[in-house]
Amino acid sequence: MPFMSSDADWVRQLTSCFYYGITGWDMMRTILCFGDSNTYGQIPGQGPLDRYQLCQRWPGVLARELGNAWHVIEEGLSGRTTVRDDPIEGTPKNGRSYLWPCLMSHAPIDLIIIMLGTNDLKIRFNQPASEVAMGIGCLVHDINDLAPGPNAAAPEIMVVSPPPMHDDLKEWEQIFRDAPRKSRELALQFEILADSLEVHFFDAGSVASCDPIDGFHMNSEAHEALGSALAREVEAIGWK
Repeated sequence: MPFMSSDADWVRQLTSCFYYGITGWDMMRTILCFGDSNTYGQIPGQGPLDRYQLCQRWPGVLARELGNAWHVIEEGLSGRTTVRDDPIEGTPKNGRSYLWPCLMSHAPIDLIIIMLGTNDLKIRFNQPASEVAMGIGCLVHDINDLAPGPNAAAPEIMVVSPPPMHDDLKEWEQIFRDAPRKSRELALQFEILADSLEVHFFDAGSVASCDPIDGFHMNSEAHEALGSALAREVEAIGWK
């Protein structure tokens, strides 16, 4: 089997663990990227199992940009909502149900990046942008209650609003009826929420956009732009 670029990313992280272990520089920080298909890296216009390689997906770009002192964990699931059971795709799509065991599995975690909200805009949920933001707020409260950060403290949290959807959603138009309009309201609602909860915020739409092929998934160029921008945001937090 040929050696793939995605394999190189895993080798790099394993090497960095060995390096920091033998030198006594036990300073690696952990980031958990919790999202939906745009964190999973689903390729626009293709099937749910067709995804970009690790090095192309924004968490992989983030890991590359931050370097060996960071361990970036990718937790993306296509169809994931914030706090809602999906009556068609099933309860495993509920982000809140999975969040606690996920946090406990990967703790201690220095930073949790949440990029959800697109799937909450499906017509089956009939939710305004403000209530999608409230779902994000529930996740932030859950994280703070569990306190999976170093020394059993609350970790840093960054809420990322997903890029707005295109008006033309092809065959997804009926599933996401009126969602493009609501998606353009998410950034403001998420920013208001993040400010009230005193967590970090970033608008993915400021650097990336969805691909018009299907209207709501990011292409590789958008993943590159988002991962690079988030790396700068992470560095600016001011770690002790």
